[in-house]
Amino acid sequence: MESGESRSSSSERHIVYKDSSWFSQFRNGSNPWMARYVYALIFLVATLLAWAARDYGRSALTEMERLKGCEGEKDCLGAEGVLRVSLGCFTFFITMFLSTTGSSKLGEPRDSWHSGWWSVKIPVWISLTIIPFLLPSAIIQLYGGFAHFGAGVFLLIQLISIIRFIMWLNDRCHPDKCAERCQIHVMLLATTAYVVCIAGIILMYIWYAPEPSCLLNIFFVTWTLVLLQFMTSVSLHPKVAAGILTPGLMGLYVVFICWCAIRSEPTGGSCIRKAEATDKTDWLTIISFVVAVLAMVIATFSTGIDSKCFQFRTDDVQAEDDDVPYGYGFFHFVFATGAMYFAMLLIGWNTHHAMRKWTIDVGWTSTWVRIVNEWLAVCVYLWMLVSPIIWKNRQAAEST
Repeated sequence: MESGESRSSSSERHIVYKDSSWFSQFRNGSNPWMARYVYALIFLVATLLAWAARDYGRSALTEMERLKGCEGEKDCLGAEGVLRVSLGCFTFFITMFLSTTGSSKLGEPRDSWHSGWWSVKIPVWISLTIIPFLLPSAIIQLYGGFAHFGAGVFLLIQLISIIRFIMWLNDRCHPDKCAERCQIHVMLLATTAYVVCIAGIILMYIWYAPEPSCLLNIFFVTWTLVLLQFMTSVSLHPKVAAGILTPGLMGLYVVFICWCAIRSEPTGGSCIRKAEATDKTDWLTIISFVVAVLAMVIATFSTGIDSKCFQFRTDDVQAEDDDVPYGYGFFHFVFATGAMYFAMLLIGWNTHHAMRKWTIDVGWTSTWVRIVNEWLAVCVYLWMLVSPIIWKNRQAAEST
């Protein structure tokens, strides 16, 4: 009887939260739907603090005795400032991950801790942001090495989430499940995707490979075109029959990653036609920086609530009204790795790399991280296409 009343209460709270206004949800102290936006705001503030520490905090950081032993160039203190803010953000979200993982029902203590208790969690986050500035430089450099691995994990999670979304979208538009009008929309979308891909590749040849001597950029762009063709061929193979939409959308993704990789190359060479005044910050650089920061926060947020991207088994399990709306533990784990990722972007994946003001993810290390991420994305996508066929053939061989 009590269990039924509890489930009814949770269901009523679920309905109230979903139907309430934005302000009503914010005013309520324990709301999982509103809580995720508060965590995203905390993550955004931490990212901006890290940027401020890098670009404007060097003079202030030199006043702290514990930072006198910083090893490296003149901008080392700025890079260490980024890592210190990142360490505080990572510690906060990994603590939330450990304390909320396994939550399954609304109304549980872990659900209340995730969705409420802001009067406790906000001071904890502020304290964890300050404490790393009291730690010796050796610990921060050790964390910087570990953050390379954590940022790579974040990229892998984001990559799988994007590919799973593309596969889901393609499944929703499957001919057996979609009307003829919908198929026309699919063809238009796929055609548009391929046109944009080809246009992007042509523009990259014009902008970033203007001379035959730009061999590296020519290789990056040409190999991206080869990968696009290869993904299309595999998707259209009779045994795969994945359609033309998924390779088109994946093509957009890999072309975008290739563009970001080439844009991350240091300025000064004839192969990168950027603003002539490389030592001067202009409004376009500032806008690009702001857009990049917001895109990173949005990507972290959208990946964090997509805990089903790693559920490769598609068992039809009916969700109950009192189930949590998303995986709390996975959500906080993504934000924890995202904290290491924004640190790597702000320091160019190099703890001793000098970064200009209002720049993000610039340097040869950043370029190669993007390129490897592009190649890995194609490998994961192709594996998702061919793995069902491989398992089916293996099961057929074992049964005979």
